[in-house]
Amino acid sequence: MQQKYLTALPVFNEFQTVNEVLDEVVRYSEHVLVVDDGSTDGSTELLAKRDDIIHVTHPVNQGYGAALLTAFEYAADNGYEVLVTIDCDGQHEPQRIQQFVTACQNTNADIVSGSRYLKSFDSDTPPPIERRKINHQVTQILNDRLGFGLTDSFCGFKAYRTKALQQLELKETGYAMPLELWVQAACQRMSVVEVPVPLIYLDESRSFGNKLDDAATRLNYYTEVLDRAFKALPDDCEKLRRGERVG
Repeated sequence: MQQKYLTALPVFNEFQTVNEVLDEVVRYSEHVLVVDDGSTDGSTELLAKRDDIIHVTHPVNQGYGAALLTAFEYAADNGYEVLVTIDCDGQHEPQRIQQFVTACQNTNADIVSGSRYLKSFDSDTPPPIERRKINHQVTQILNDRLGFGLTDSFCGFKAYRTKALQQLELKETGYAMPLELWVQAACQRMSVVEVPVPLIYLDESRSFGNKLDDAATRLNYYTEVLDRAFKALPDDCEKLRRGERVG
């Protein structure tokens, strides 16, 4: 039996792509949630005109992680068994949503994570060098310390078992929230499966906001979030907290 699933998209100033992406998403998902994280470019007004989505708005921008946390809470509160997350910038293919839901159901995985580096596709485009380098560095840290075998720690295309999400106590509201999630997922011994997705970069100059566009600053921010996440682990995850691999 098909599990009840919700597809959620965090949106912040996506005026140029939001309607086109949503037109595709609603073809593959009956229930679609858009978390508008305080957009100021007219995205809010576009979303308000649609009657085929659920629209939740943050009055002010709180961060990518905060938008995901709102989606996690909504999925749990409304009885969805699986939550799929997909970005709204056109770099993920909505026709793959069902593949993620099926993988979550058939493998009993707690997290099904998209990977742009697990397999090559004819449509792949080369990533910005510094972004690929940082992804590789952070992914290696996670694998070494958590025992994962990830190839892509930052892909926003994922499916989560909602009951698994309810075991997490996430506090990070920025871009690095997924790193905090990986640490807590390892503590909870969650099962993770990666599925390949095409590597698509439509806007290499896309901003992370403020100082995070600087690669060194961004990497430092990621490592600081990881350090906080490890230090905040409970006593029953003492080995992880000490940096001992548990996988």
